[in-house]
Amino acid sequence: MMGADLCGVRCVHMEDVARARATLAADNTYTDLAELFGALADPTRAKIVHTLMRQELCTCDLSAVVGISESGVSQHLRVLRALRLVKPRRAGKFVYYSIDDAPIALLVQVGLTHQGHGAAGSDASIPAVLAAATACGGI
Repeated sequence: MMGADLCGVRCVHMEDVARARATLAADNTYTDLAELFGALADPTRAKIVHTLMRQELCTCDLSAVVGISESGVSQHLRVLRALRLVKPRRAGKFVYYSIDDAPIALLVQVGLTHQGHGAAGSDASIPAVLAAATACGGI
């Protein structure tokens, strides 16, 4: 029985395959991309990034917003910092975090829009986030 997602006849179109392969990046590019999406696949990290798209917050405030311990927030921020998605700023005894990568804001906004939540509580439209990402040289 043929699956709906399979060709009815096995025939590799070599010219099409060659053209498609020519557009691929190096394998490590896809490894890095998978790590990025993996970081955002965690609901708490996605909430943290979404929150920081709107405003800079200290770790105590992030803990209250996402509803986990400060230690838990710190662990998630460590992952996001390692991928250069967020950046810290020390102000006295406080450490504030903000988005470090404008294109990540666009990615999250597009994802929320795709899920039907793009405009809900968001000050950043996709064109505005795209303009900011482009201005920063990120896209």
